[in-house]
Amino acid sequence: MYAVVEDRNQQYRVQSGDRVFIALKSDAPVGSTFKFDNVCLWSSTGTGDDAPKIGTPYVDGVSVTAKVIRHDVKGPKLIVAKFRRRKNSRKRTGFRARYTEVQIESIDG
Repeated sequence: MYAVVEDRNQQYRVQSGDRVFIALKSDAPVGSTFKFDNVCLWSSTGTGDDAPKIGTPYVDGVSVTAKVIRHDVKGPKLIVAKFRRRKNSRKRTGFRARYTEVQIESIDG
C-alpha cells in the first residue's frame, strides 16, 4: 500500500515504514505524531479490481499518520555563485535547507 501526500505544495510518495525528509515543521517536537490529510493518490497494490484512487484534488477519507524522528536536520550545502564577466563582480553564498525527518506509521483508507 502506498500513497502520494501533499505537504505545503510538495508531494511525497510514501509507504508504511518509510522515513521521509519534509520541510521543517517548527511546531512538531520529537516523538509527536501528526496526520497528512491531503492525499493526492492512494493505492492498495492488491490483486483484482484495486485500481489506484486519484483525488480531484484529494482523495476523500484517506489519511497518513507520521511520527517525528528528528526535528531539525540540515540538508546538503548548496553553493550559489554569481559571476558577471568583465565587471570584476563575483559573489558566492551558501545555503543549507532545514528538514524534519518523519517515519510513516500507517496509511488509513
